[in-house]
Amino acid sequence: MVIPKRYEVTDEQWERIADLFPKRSTRGRPPKVDNRTAFNATLWLIRSGAAWRDLPERYGPWKTIYSRFRLWVDAGVFEQIFKAVS
Repeated sequence: MVIPKRYEVTDEQWERIADLFPKRSTRGRPPKVDNRTAFNATLWLIRSGAAWRDLPERYGPWKTIYSRFRLWVDAGVFEQIFKAVS
């Protein structure tokens, strides 16, 4: 069981939305950060109001998180999450 830090999703919340994220290709390098960590990083940024460069190191490189965020925005992932939880 993962104990969420402030602004992070619980195990139960993650189970509800995990399948809404695009699947990673099995080809090429493995991702530096998993989707849950990247999503939690995004939540931390939104809630804290900090700049991307101020992202805590525990979430991974800020450029990686920003790239994943842009992919999710372009794919409509956040709209799907809002629909799933409302």
